[in-house]
Amino acid sequence: QVQLVESGGGLVQTGGSLRLSCAASGSIFSINFMAWHRQAPGKERELVASITSGGDTHYGNSVKGRFTISRDNAKNTAYLQMNSLKPEDTAVYYCQADVRRMQWATSTFRYWGQGTQVTVSS
Repeated sequence: QVQLVESGGGLVQTGGSLRLSCAASGSIFSINFMAWHRQAPGKERELVASITSGGDTHYGNSVKGRFTISRDNAKNTAYLQMNSLKPEDTAVYYCQADVRRMQWATSTFRYWGQGTQVTVSS
């Protein structure tokens, strides 16, 4: 089993910054892919940012230029640095990890964290 624990959410004013962390633990050979998603009330979950094991990144259009995703492979941890926050960024942010659990099997399994609330006030 693999567990993902997010932290770093909170309340911030428009224009402020937060850094989210996602720490993975458990049966892990490698983490091929990590991503941050968010879900606001009344809206579907959307991809915010993603990063591969090699460091290739992707960002949703609404956060491009403001957010930065990174990872520390030695710690099995991903980060999301959020700058210039807007009220529209208010949501529960979820971490996703696609995990290879065994050296002898290339299959990956998708895991989700419990979410962390980010609230941006105007």
